[in-house]
Amino acid sequence: MSSSQKLPALALTDQERENLTAIAQSRTEGFDRVRRARSLLAYSGGETLAAIQRTVGISYGALIKCIKKALAGGIAAALQDKRRSGRPRTIDETARAWVVSLACTKPKELGYAAELWTYSALAQHIRTHCQGAGHGVLQRVSKGTVCKIVNAHALKPHKVSYYLEHRDPEFERKMADVLMVYREVELLKDGANLPDAPEVTISCDEQPGIQAIATTAPDLPPVPGRYASLARDYEYKRHGTVSLIAGLDLHSGHVFAMVRDRHRSCEFIELLAAKLYVRADFC
Repeated sequence: MSSSQKLPALALTDQERENLTAIAQSRTEGFDRVRRARSLLAYSGGETLAAIQRTVGISYGALIKCIKKALAGGIAAALQDKRRSGRPRTIDETARAWVVSLACTKPKELGYAAELWTYSALAQHIRTHCQGAGHGVLQRVSKGTVCKIVNAHALKPHKVSYYLEHRDPEFERKMADVLMVYREVELLKDGANLPDAPEVTISCDEQPGIQAIATTAPDLPPVPGRYASLARDYEYKRHGTVSLIAGLDLHSGHVFAMVRDRHRSCEFIELLAAKLYVRADFC
């Protein structure tokens, strides 16, 4: 194989030489990019093609191609391959749309017991029914291909996400009332003089059904060099459930709370009474 082909000299700027040096010494760059960077550095330094072949371990044809690309299109063009067209698609857009429509349909609507698709079940259904649907090209489709088609449309038919439906016809009015309360508090904080302004505005919430759990053995502290974290016995005792009722004073920012076994209206009134310092004889 001849190595006597004459090529113009390759002149590199300081920035280009720095970038090529970083790539040539990198441990994370791709093998081809590292080899091309080393070749271009050696060629720009005046080494012969034969010497570059021996030191870099690159074929004569690949070396000539790399140098010519650098001379014609620059260093960036020489370091990477041109995008190839690849094998033409065998699954047309109509068949892909049919796969996507199946992914958007519940399996039980097609006679299956499952509520959600798995990619294996979806691929099996496609292979079984593609001929009848006029998409025979999908007769041997794999699970991986089905996954790629579905992922291209950002679909996850194997997962469930939850939403909140507005079932209250008065929701908009109630929302406006709540927002007006917070707006009124904001105006009062800014020093506005509002008629009939409340002295206290409390935002309340509750968390019922909190498990009251106790340990059956003492916790063990961390030990340097042996145990990095606190150790706790996996067994525990159940003491039923409790309810946490809490309130936020919107004027002062003070949070107050209490824990009770139940969360009836009288517990709620007890919380307000404790905040307002009034006597509350209930229950």
